[in-house]
Amino acid sequence: MKQYVIDASVAIKWFLPDANDESNTLEALALLLRLKAGEVIFTQPVHWKAEVAGVLVRLVPETAADTVDDLSLLEGIEYIDAPNIYRRAIDLAQTLNHHLFDTLYHAAALETGITFITADRRYHDKAAHLGSIVLLERFARMPPRSNVGS
Repeated sequence: MKQYVIDASVAIKWFLPDANDESNTLEALALLLRLKAGEVIFTQPVHWKAEVAGVLVRLVPETAADTVDDLSLLEGIEYIDAPNIYRRAIDLAQTLNHHLFDTLYHAAALETGITFITADRRYHDKAAHLGSIVLLERFARMPPRSNVGS
């Protein structure tokens, strides 16, 4: 089974395909379909659902609670919470001068040897040289056998 880490920038496209940046919505939805089909597992840092909820409550407060309930029903999402991930994320945040919540996703990928998929070009461009990260748009164009997370 293929494993990936995705950040809120990918997941939010599942629920708000017309919000803010509409690019790569179809690619994000394709990942959701792969999750629902049992083809992939998402291994997420524990703050992921809270970050998605934070975006939803800001953009669509009237439906945020129901949408987070829907997110909680998805199968194939594992949560990880380990000191080494926090240590790596703190190091990344300091080194890259970037927000800790973003670096937690990348740290989770680096520490577990899987690929982090993001739609956040700003973070990607800062951190690509460290490996284990791919932009959603590039991931969608990769041949299936190249999508192996480890």
